[in-house]
Amino acid sequence: MFYGQNAARSGVGSLPALSANLAGMSSVWYHGFMLDYRFIVDNLDAVKKNIASRYMKADADAVCALFKKRTAVATAIQNLQQRRNANALAMKGKLEPDARGELVGEGKRLKDEIAAAESGLSALEEELETEARRIPNMAHPDAPVGREDKDNLEVKRSGSPTVFDFEFSDHVKLGQDLDIIDFDSATKVSGTKFYYLKNEGVFLELALTRYALDILQKKGFTPFITPDIAREEILEGIGFNPRGEESNVYTLEGEAACLVGTAEITLGGYHAGAVLEREKLPLRMAGLSHCFRREAGAAGQFSKGLYRVHQFTKLEMFVYCLPEDSGKIHEELRSIEEEIFSGLEIPFRVVDTCTGDLGAPAYRKWDLEAWMPGRNGGEWGEVTSTSNCTDYQARRLNVRYKGEDGKNHFVHMLNGTAIALSRAIIALLENFQQADGSVKIPGALVPYCGFDHIKPKSAA
Repeated sequence: MFYGQNAARSGVGSLPALSANLAGMSSVWYHGFMLDYRFIVDNLDAVKKNIASRYMKADADAVCALFKKRTAVATAIQNLQQRRNANALAMKGKLEPDARGELVGEGKRLKDEIAAAESGLSALEEELETEARRIPNMAHPDAPVGREDKDNLEVKRSGSPTVFDFEFSDHVKLGQDLDIIDFDSATKVSGTKFYYLKNEGVFLELALTRYALDILQKKGFTPFITPDIAREEILEGIGFNPRGEESNVYTLEGEAACLVGTAEITLGGYHAGAVLEREKLPLRMAGLSHCFRREAGAAGQFSKGLYRVHQFTKLEMFVYCLPEDSGKIHEELRSIEEEIFSGLEIPFRVVDTCTGDLGAPAYRKWDLEAWMPGRNGGEWGEVTSTSNCTDYQARRLNVRYKGEDGKNHFVHMLNGTAIALSRAIIALLENFQQADGSVKIPGALVPYCGFDHIKPKSAA
């Protein structure tokens, strides 16, 4: 949820201070909070409207009812504990045997009542957390309201769609003719939606990686190569659903862990349970990782080629920052994505993502879509996105900073794709193909590749 002026603009007010005290919990981090429960209760109509505009299934009324019931039970437990303490204090006095026996009996009854109440409270908290986890982050008031990507709002365009004076090919045919992508062998070995890169294709991917990494390092990002596996509780904290028919995540049998779909998961989990130093914020991280996605239930899941695959490599940006800085940093991440693709001379546009396409953690999301001539005869295709998730993920992962008031507050967390290598290769091959069947390498990549063209093997 956003603080200050942005919350006020949305008409939902500012967040109250958290009433829960997380100190002393047995786990190093706690993902019981998504939106603050008190915020949901105090802004119920706005929360319900936000759920509807995102076309998600969540029951804010149930969260309110459970929260009030939990509060009542917690209060009752406090009263019982006070009575038990008073009873224990009374037993320290000089008492007759009968009176002491009565107090002992009362102490046992109170102990049993407290144990039963605490058991009930635990069940209530579990039910409350389950219901609250379904409630998405509040959306930015300027985010376009809509259900799917066709409702996204174009806000910027760089370059014009590429026009050819010859019969052009899509990246699948180009990859085959250039002998740099092999889908057939990958299908035989691994199944559909896998691929081999070979020959110049290997150097092209490595060149794109180093090109983007160099840009990020100059902008103060710390580079990481992250694990390909994360615990389920980290995925849940970030906002991914690790199980279920609609899950896009590969789970590991017999393990409470999954293959990651993005380095957002591993970078976001890096500081789980930590209290960060205010003076060191923002923390800018760049994570290179393999990404594994089942593409279960995904729109266009049968699209051919590299656009939707089960495994690819991606360089991800991730930032932990102060709440008042997240709007500015979100624009910074977007500008970096634009710089990367402008440098590659690939035509693109930027869209403000509609509410139904945001994803539960995102407050606002920008998508960068590159022109792909071979995609259905010429279409824009998403190549990067950047999301401001405000404190939604930080609450679930318990990532905080110590404020100037001496209290701990939740950081804001943002993510952005610097470059998804498979989709960047689509855009590069299709836009830079030449009449002789070769593909020209953009000038910015030539020093990294060591060659300026990829030629068909029959003409090489």
